[in-house]
Amino acid sequence: MDSPDLSIIIVNWKSRDFVRECLTTLFRNNDTLIYEVLVVDNASFDGIAEMIASEFPQVTFIQCENNVGFAGANNLAFGRSRGRNILFLNPDTEVIGSAIQTLVSALEILPDAGMVGARLLNSDLSLQTTCVTSAPGLLNQTLSSDLLRTAFPKSKLWGMRALFESSKYPVQVEAISGACMLARRSVLNRVGTFSTVYFMYAEDMDLCVKITQAGSAIYYVPEASVVHHAGGSSVKCHESDFSSLMIRESLMRFFVLHRGKTYAALYRTSLVLASALRILLLLIAFPGLIFLRGFSGAVQPLRKWLNIFLWSIGLRSSVIPRVHEQPGASEIRCDITDAPVIHQQ
Repeated sequence: MDSPDLSIIIVNWKSRDFVRECLTTLFRNNDTLIYEVLVVDNASFDGIAEMIASEFPQVTFIQCENNVGFAGANNLAFGRSRGRNILFLNPDTEVIGSAIQTLVSALEILPDAGMVGARLLNSDLSLQTTCVTSAPGLLNQTLSSDLLRTAFPKSKLWGMRALFESSKYPVQVEAISGACMLARRSVLNRVGTFSTVYFMYAEDMDLCVKITQAGSAIYYVPEASVVHHAGGSSVKCHESDFSSLMIRESLMRFFVLHRGKTYAALYRTSLVLASALRILLLLIAFPGLIFLRGFSGAVQPLRKWLNIFLWSIGLRSSVIPRVHEQPGASEIRCDITDAPVIHQQ
């Protein structure tokens, strides 16, 4: 088939076992779609090539010889895909029941929809509230904390009110998580795919903004559930020092692109104040945190906010690879193992 219903794209980086579970649930639950699956290994060489070849020969496998980032790897697979609709799916996800069919149906039924997202669940099947969000802004990024999000879950600041409504029907939202994004190919051809300005993080928000600015809508589909073992590739339980800086550097780039350099400078200044305040509060609470979490558990958040403070005042170097280290699509060296379109009935 030249144009299957769906192309499913998964980017791997040292997540082989997660990818195995993700593919297992995909092939177990998709029974009404004509689809193809493409897996890109971002130069992790973690044995995924052998696993795909032996356990999932129906998958198109792309082996990159250098890490081109989340955006670059997804874009590479998009260029090889043929589906009418494109699902960008994190490797650390598991599909529940007919979630993919539900997403595809919603996308095709809603005439103004450019992209839809699922109800994401944590590993314990509790709701993952970051699956729906507002577009990044100075206020919601400066004030963002688990405490405030829990205390005021329906605030416009967070953009996640749809998660707490009783409706079972798709709800229009500002943005959805990059862990599970289903978009029309026609819309992606019009607005572009993921921007490689971002090596990792914020590229999903950037794509959401581009789609809404182009006049298409984004919907949250509560009837489609996907488990997202958040951080399977880069963060274990808590933000690592690397990811905490990468997130904020990517947000800086987002603000420069969409709000201008002055707005981005204000964001960086707000980080100086916010991180200094967090450090002060953590130092005051340090004895109690040691009692509750142990010494290493008390030090971890203090170290994270100290690194953010040092970065925000320019004393900590960038963690994002330089642009010339991220090759363009024509320069990416990779091996591709093609597979047929899957037709299940």
